Amino acid sequence: MTEKYKIYLSEDTKARLINDAELFEFFRNDGTVNLNGFLKELIVNYFEQYRKDNDELLNSVINELTTVKSLKSKDASVLAEKIIRTYINNKETGSGKSTVITLTVSGESYNIIRIIENNLLQDNSMSGYIKDMFLSYLSIPRHKREEIIFKETYETINRAIAESRVLTFTSTFSKSKGPVHVEPYLIATSKEEQFSYLLCHGHKYSNDHTFRISRMRNVFITTDTFVKNETIQARLTEIGMKHPHSAAPEKHVIIRMTERGKQMYRMIVKNRPAVSEINGDKYYFDWPEMQLEDYFRRFGKEAVVLKPRRLKDKLLKYYSEAAGAYENKTGSYSGSPSSV
Repeated sequence: MTEKYKIYLSEDTKARLINDAELFEFFRNDGTVNLNGFLKELIVNYFEQYRKDNDELLNSVINELTTVKSLKSKDASVLAEKIIRTYINNKETGSGKSTVITLTVSGESYNIIRIIENNLLQDNSMSGYIKDMFLSYLSIPRHKREEIIFKETYETINRAIAESRVLTFTSTFSKSKGPVHVEPYLIATSKEEQFSYLLCHGHKYSNDHTFRISRMRNVFITTDTFVKNETIQARLTEIGMKHPHSAAPEKHVIIRMTERGKQMYRMIVKNRPAVSEINGDKYYFDWPEMQLEDYFRRFGKEAVVLKPRRLKDKLLKYYSEAAGAYENKTGSYSGSPSSV
């Protein structure tokens, strides 16, 4: 069965949902964002948690209200519902302009909508209930929202870690379209709480890897087991605490910063490398080279690599090709995309 529902939201709420759908890579074959596919996954994976949390909050408010002797239990229940709904609606931000989306449900998402429709609406509308669920979801930190949307993937990974079983999966970001086989050790979250990563070791090749969980597809636990290595565990744990988005070896790098560069370093926090030492205008880093290259591409003349020579040459080539493209002396830039 397939049904369509009109859901009324603020423009800001819709924009934030689209942003999550894009960040979590819900795309159609033509490359456009698949908001409906994302919302169906949200409803399926978040409904039980939302209903449970909402019931606990409602009961807590009712218990507090019933301490008022002049207030009857039935009136306390009605008042509690109004308080919670007002609290949830106050989470909507922006200009206040409203918009409408058409939610098309089928399969498991259709079954959940029918449960809501037949049992949970009371004096609320379907649009109001779904909107409240979306607002509740958006109030959660992004890495926890990622865990909700990819609930099955998280559960599979955690089981493989607990049982020391080899995982196989494909990645939307991998150059190789074939499946990879890894020994999973832990899940770590980036310090900006943007995304979570699986930190693992190659099953056939002796090297460390990190994969963003929202980019993992077709995750499957194999029958193969492995013995966890304490040295690898310690190394991956350290990577998880410092830079879970990259398992590449760290390089000692020296960068000279202008005053503007220092200000930019303080302001640009996403995937910002931790500085090991500061000596005047010189900043010292012990960090994966590729991550330093990606991060400092945005700085231009405000941050100049002094050492190592290889990283200096990479950025020099990047800026030279960019200058050539602007002067129409070369074609489009052919560098590699960001690694995360």
